[in-house]
Amino acid sequence: MPADQRPADAVSRGLVLVVEDEPAIADVLRLNLRAAGYGVEVVGDGSVALDRVRRLRPSAVVLDIGLPTIDGIEVCRRLRAENDWTPVLFVTARDDEVDRILGLELGADDYVTKPFSPRELVARVGGVLRRSRGTTDHDDVLRSGTLTVDPTSHTVAVDGEPVALTATEFDLLSHLMRRPGVVFTREQLLSDVWGYAATAGARTVDVHVAQVRAKLGGASPIRTVRSVGYAAERRDGERP
Repeated sequence: MPADQRPADAVSRGLVLVVEDEPAIADVLRLNLRAAGYGVEVVGDGSVALDRVRRLRPSAVVLDIGLPTIDGIEVCRRLRAENDWTPVLFVTARDDEVDRILGLELGADDYVTKPFSPRELVARVGGVLRRSRGTTDHDDVLRSGTLTVDPTSHTVAVDGEPVALTATEFDLLSHLMRRPGVVFTREQLLSDVWGYAATAGARTVDVHVAQVRAKLGGASPIRTVRSVGYAAERRDGERP
């Protein structure tokens, strides 16, 4: 949808689609995101959310898992099946690892668990958007064997064939590849890539690493350093 057809409050920081069926929570999210300078559109139904993403092209989606008609997990699944990689931040009241991991494996970029701090959620949205928009601080193409990562175009390819990564997966991979051979702890990666402390759960890093490896196959340069964390291997074709 052209910019002039978006909701009137879609201001400069971008439009965030909030998908939440609890009015009180939706109101808190709307107020805090608007106060932070975001445009906000709120819907309370999964099927309506799919329509809004397709029509409004939001910068990010804050997506509750427990929704009527179509739950948040299915919404994310359908978006990714359509090759729509709009950044998704899950909100869940289910405090168990299965829902979080399943959501991330579907291609979500982050999650928060109810009850949550509105300030934390706004910070998470900012982090997701920062990753999705990339950075111009490091614009050299990164190479490792047949793998190429282009920070400028935010693209990844193996043997010249494009590979679709979420914004968070891309940022994690490029962060490791910029310092090949350097071992990062999970806590360091949470701070450097996600932008917050380890209270979020180091398991988040493991899930994203697993997804990057699954998508890249044998071209993945990421190796596990037992009891420490992860590093990117230097391979033939990569600059020393």
